[in-house]
Formats: sequence, structure tokens, C-alpha cells
Amino acid sequence: MRIVMLGAPGSGKGTQAKLLVEKYKLPQISTGDMLREAVAEGTPLGRQAKAAMDVGQLVSDEIVLSIIQERVTRPDARKGFILDGFPRNMQQAEALDQLLVALGRPLNLALLVAVDVDALIQRLVGRRTCLSCGQMYNVFYAPPHIEGRCDACGGRLRHRADDNEETIGNRLRVFETHTHPVIEYYQQQEKLRTVQGVGEISDIFRAVTRIVDEMKPSARNESRTDTIRAAFAKHRATKARKDAAARQKKTSKSKAAKPAPVKKKTAAKKTATKKAVAKQPAAGKVVKKKVAIKKAVVKKAATKKAVAKQSATGKVVKKKVAKKKAVTRKVAPKKKAVVKKSATRKAVTKGTAAKKKTLVRKKQAAKKKTPARQR
Repeated sequence: MRIVMLGAPGSGKGTQAKLLVEKYKLPQISTGDMLREAVAEGTPLGRQAKAAMDVGQLVSDEIVLSIIQERVTRPDARKGFILDGFPRNMQQAEALDQLLVALGRPLNLALLVAVDVDALIQRLVGRRTCLSCGQMYNVFYAPPHIEGRCDACGGRLRHRADDNEETIGNRLRVFETHTHPVIEYYQQQEKLRTVQGVGEISDIFRAVTRIVDEMKPSARNESRTDTIRAAFAKHRATKARKDAAARQKKTSKSKAAKPAPVKKKTAAKKTATKKAVAKQPAAGKVVKKKVAIKKAVVKKAATKKAVAKQSATGKVVKKKVAKKKAVTRKVAPKKKAVVKKSATRKAVTKGTAAKKKTLVRKKQAAKKKTPARQR
């Protein structure tokens, strides 16, 4: 019996997987435990995983699938196995199916342990784990007899740091986004069975065993392998069509911006192209020559136009200068006559003033010579 366990964090799928291991004597394959084991043993895959973990990166799906392949081919997994913690997304689910079908060991059952979100939060917040034996408790509905101590071995109980409401909310959102499509994927293959993970652990396990017994490999169930492969091929074809449509849509959007791809040329087209390339330099020279001639003609016309304009402007200026000179010639004699007349008047005025001064001087001299008596 080859089973994959599905469920949100805190749904109890790990607890049910351990009970299945005890009842059916099947190995539980936990990807987390296998990675830690491979790292501890220093295997080639373990060294690759450690290199990724040391730099804070997620271990690639290729490494995880290689570890799963090595594990499911061991003798103890010949009758089946219980896979816990993988796959977590569609890419991993498809890759796992390809691997197991290639090995001739396809999955028989995808068991979903479904729990309400509020119940999940209460479970995770109240969860306590024994550091010695791994026994799990819950302070709300399955507390230990002595607080902080394991009933089985007396070991100390630990509350995980990431078991808080904020972190749990983020983990549940990741599950809803990435793992929920995996559930639909197995449902399409008719492998999915669901059990409600609410109530006593023993009651849940009884429901789980009923499902497992119904789905045990038989001649009828094994004959369904072809149906499963057909469903897987159909899913892959649908996905390929969707991807092709998306690519075509993206290409059509970018076609306007990108030039159309050049089609392959035949031998004749190639020859014609080579000839055209050979002629191109000569044609280019002719074009350049024509352009140069055209530029020269335009330049010459512009020069003539500028000269004509300059000549016309010069004539107008000369005409204005000649007119001004003529006016100046007419005005100059009049101006000179006026100036001469003014100078004559000034000279006459000056001579009259000089005569007056001379007469005054003569009278004053005569008065001085005349004796006082005569006066």
C-alpha cells in the first residue's frame, strides 16, 4: 500500500501516519527526517542538501526526489510506504508521480486529514512536544498529568517558537495557496480520500483504517494503474495547452514591439540576397552623388537669392544716402549764410561797443585836463 498523507499544519496527519506504521508495518517516509539523516551520514545527496541549508536556501526538489527514490527502493518499502511532508505543491506532485510510475510503484491513496481552521489554531497554539521521546500533548484538550513533563518518560515538554497565531496564520495561507491544488490533483485521479481530523485520536484512526482497507491493492485496484496513468497524461496535456495559450497570448502582446522573425531563406533567395548586397555599395554611391548634387543646387539657389536680396537692399541704402546728401547740399548754403549774417551782426555790435568805449575814455581824459576853476 503506497500512501501519501495530506493535511494542513496541526491537522494530525503525522500522528495518524505513526499509527498506520504500527498497524500495517509500513515504513514512514518523512522528507524532513530523511534530509537530516542524509546530512548526518554525509551521503553525496546529504552533502548537497547541507550546502543549500548552510546558506539559508531551500533544498531543491531534485535532491528531495533523489532521496525519496533511494528510500522507496529499499527492501522494507517493497510492500508499500507512507509518505509524509511531500508533495507540497503541484510541481512536486507531478514530479513524484513521474518518479513512482517510472519505478512501477504508483501511489494507491492520497489521504487528507481535514480540520477546521479555528481548531487548527487551537491545536498548534496549545501543542507541546516531549524533547526525549517525541510524545505530543495539547494544553487545551490533552494536557499532561504534570505540567511541563511527559507522562511516558518524564521528559521536558517544549513549546515551539513558531507555534503562535501570526506564524500559524501564515503557514495556513501557504497551505491554502500551494497545497490545496495538490488535493484537487489527486481528486482528479480518483486517489483522494478524506477523513475528518476532529475528535478522539482513536476514533479518527478507525476511520482511517476503514479507508485504507477499502483501498488495499487488489487485482481490481492494480488494474486501475492504466486509468491513473491516463488521468496523469490528461492532466499534463491540459496543463501543456494552458501554458501554450499563455505563451501565445504573451507573444501576441509583444509582437507589436518586436520585429517579425526572419524566415529561413531558400538557396535561390540567398543568392538573390547576396547579389543585392553586392549591388548595394554601387547603388549607395549613386544615391549619395544625387543627394550631393541636389544639395549643391539648393545651396546655389539660396546663394543667388541672398545676393539678389543683398543687392536690392544695397540699392535702397544708396538711394537713401544720396537723398540725404542732396538735402544736406541744399541746407548747407543757407546754414552758412545764416551763420555769416550772425557773425556780421556780432562784429558790428562789437565795433559799436568799442567806439562807445573810446568816446567815454576821451571824455574822461578831457575832464581830467580841464582845471577846476573852469569847471
